Amino acid sequence: MPQKTEKTEPGLEASMNRVSEIVAAMEGGGLPLEKLIDHYEEGIGLVKACREKLDSAEKRIQLINRTAGGAATLSDFDEEA
Repeated sequence: MPQKTEKTEPGLEASMNRVSEIVAAMEGGGLPLEKLIDHYEEGIGLVKACREKLDSAEKRIQLINRTAGGAATLSDFDEEA
């Protein structure tokens, strides 16, 4: 019986590294138009996935905030803190 293979998404760091590689390749010049378009499509997909992961992480941070009394609170994530 064939085994099912699960397709796992790359982590945030791996996705960001790949976006950096794509940008460097595109800025380096010398790529044919079709390859540039392929890279652009891949990069846009990765950026969207990264944004979703970051949004999810921010929501988790908001949900785990607790007051000193133990009651759950929801507060905005402070990027500068």
